[in-house]
Amino acid sequence: MRGRSDVNQKKRLITSVCVVAIFLGFIYFYYGSFFGSQSHGSAALEYGSKSLRKLGLGGDDDSDGKQDDSTKFGQEEGEEYTVPKSFPVCDNRHSELIPCLDRNLIYQMRLKLDLSLMEHYERHCPLPERRYNCLIPPPPGYKIPIKWPKSRDEVWKANIPHTHLAHEKSDQNWMVVKGDKINFPGGGTHFHYGADKYIASIANMLNFSKNNLNNEGRVRTVLDVGCGVASFGAYLLSSDIITMSLAPNDVHQNQIQFALERGIPAYLGVLGTKRLPYPSRSFELAHCSRCRIDWLQRDGILLLELDRLLRPGGYFAYSSPEAYAQDDEDLRIWREMSALVGRMCWKIAAKRNQTVIWQKPLTNDCFMEREPGTQPPLCRSDDDPDAVWSVKMEACITPYSDHDHRVKGSGLAPWPARLTTPPPRLADFGYSSEMFEKDTELWRHRVENYWNLLSPKIQSDTLRNLMDMKAHLGSFAAALKEKDVWVMNVVPEDGPNTMKLIYDRGLIGTTHNWCESFSTYPRTYDLLHAWTVFSDLEKKGCGAEDLLLEMDRILRPSGFIIIRDKHSMVDYVKKYLVALHWEAVATTDSSSESEQDGDDVVFVIQKKLWLTSESVRDTE
Repeated sequence: MRGRSDVNQKKRLITSVCVVAIFLGFIYFYYGSFFGSQSHGSAALEYGSKSLRKLGLGGDDDSDGKQDDSTKFGQEEGEEYTVPKSFPVCDNRHSELIPCLDRNLIYQMRLKLDLSLMEHYERHCPLPERRYNCLIPPPPGYKIPIKWPKSRDEVWKANIPHTHLAHEKSDQNWMVVKGDKINFPGGGTHFHYGADKYIASIANMLNFSKNNLNNEGRVRTVLDVGCGVASFGAYLLSSDIITMSLAPNDVHQNQIQFALERGIPAYLGVLGTKRLPYPSRSFELAHCSRCRIDWLQRDGILLLELDRLLRPGGYFAYSSPEAYAQDDEDLRIWREMSALVGRMCWKIAAKRNQTVIWQKPLTNDCFMEREPGTQPPLCRSDDDPDAVWSVKMEACITPYSDHDHRVKGSGLAPWPARLTTPPPRLADFGYSSEMFEKDTELWRHRVENYWNLLSPKIQSDTLRNLMDMKAHLGSFAAALKEKDVWVMNVVPEDGPNTMKLIYDRGLIGTTHNWCESFSTYPRTYDLLHAWTVFSDLEKKGCGAEDLLLEMDRILRPSGFIIIRDKHSMVDYVKKYLVALHWEAVATTDSSSESEQDGDDVVFVIQKKLWLTSESVRDTE
């Protein structure tokens, strides 16, 4: 009986082991195929590994709701840190990953999105268990980008190995492949003979002096919707006009990546269901050259979003078949658009050949004179036209403030005087002109010290694309006016909405939440400036490691980070330098700069250029 029992036990044991093995095999197969994980030596894509770190931007909670103390930052002296010696490297197929605009993730999450409303091109950030915890590798053969201004006209093909646009738009001179480079002749869908000539023609239509679109400094900030590779914005820079070039990551993939690689201001976004992340009255001119947008949809809601963004007296330059074609469908669209903008109180400023230019009114008078019940209606009095973070668009007209109505415009000084002139909207925050001027001078001094710290490592053309991760009044960017750089100013979504002051200064930027990933491609900025960003993140309870990985994602190899924060924050970051392949350049106590700085530390970092073994092999 004992022998029979032993045999039965052995059978039960073998059966149990087989069941467990089959179950584990099923789990491995299911999750492996679901996430598409691949094993390529060091090129590993990790999901959900608590042993490495808590995943994702903003998701540092265990399943039991308790925070993992080992990953917290700003600990008291004596507390132990768990710092990885290295981070895994993402699979090479993720070298262009944009976490919150990842269409593969959208498909996996089975989100119910309305494709006709472009919802699939809007931000949809991954949940904590779906977020990446790996370093984004550069593509095979990656080279340090060509320097500005030469980069306006050519980039390394290896850095953005996508040439389909060159073939698809070959008749429009968007881009041309020449050997190991991609050239940009300056063409576009409606300006085959060059953006410079097209821009001059728009200025001529408006009777601006010397055919210069900046109109003696009155036109400074421009929004280019559906910008292609951003040649329109590129050629406006020589006229002291800065353009926010906007396009989604759609069928014309990588157009924004090309723009940023060229050193041109650009942002991934779409006119879909949510407001664009810019405050009201930000732009003097909006532009659409064959941008393939249905402006009549949903009671004209997309045109009304442009209306919100345009300043009093602002222009919308529209180059499209509807403006000149004679077939029935184009004529119908033209008639309906004309009727819609008429009810919005826009007037035709000029119309010639393929282009029409409408102009917004300077005051609210026209709105007040419309017949009762006229559509579209005015927005509700409690609607905040500057609230933009995940705010739905509404099909209504944003009337001007009492100030703008009274002065018949925005009351802004021409460029470049507006950069240092206290803007009228300062009063919205209770700030005085004296506070504004003091802030401007403070950051002028700070930026001067930054450049002294960077000077052993940089030449005059080393930096081009800069980001101020917490811009406040934009004085960091203002202090860089004489440098050949541009700055993407970022204002936190939960702080004072000072972005309108930044636009009023003739600068550009966007609203963002640093608990999430930024809407840009990897390797697009030469320098990141993080003033108290880590301290703010600590208060929110978001993951500091996640922010470090995000900063690494958007920073170009050999690019720089300037962290200005408390000692504890800087000490925390220092522990991750080896794992991130960063190296310290300089550390200095900022208390000598100003009494306002207190115990802040300035820490300058440089990102090393590294390649995966797979990238090196492909390059060879």
